[in-house]
Amino acid sequence: QVQLVESGGGLVQAGGSLRVSCAASGRIFSINDMAWYRQAPGKQRELVASITRGLNTNYADSVKGRFTISRDNAKNTVYLQMNILKPEDTALYYCNAKIRQTDLLYYDYWGQGTQVTVSS
Repeated sequence: QVQLVESGGGLVQAGGSLRVSCAASGRIFSINDMAWYRQAPGKQRELVASITRGLNTNYADSVKGRFTISRDNAKNTVYLQMNILKPEDTALYYCNAKIRQTDLLYYDYWGQGTQVTVSS
């Protein structure tokens, strides 16, 4: 009923930039918080950044000053601009959204993940 589709991952050299996007579609009444998580091999999934519908943001300490989360409420899309990338940023990046559907209940949705690989 609802899909989150990520795009924009890839391979980049250390110090470079990438932007990933996540678009929500389907039976959506509204979207509350949106966020990006990441999971590196052998590690737990961790929160990278989140943004409320009112555009308040929160970042993991490891990405503050380098990553910027933003959203376009009209397009049901969230973005993550990643600058000054480091090899330790290599991970599968997942989009998460708390979506209010037409039954007016909130549901938690995840994207399928997009790979970001930073070479040294």
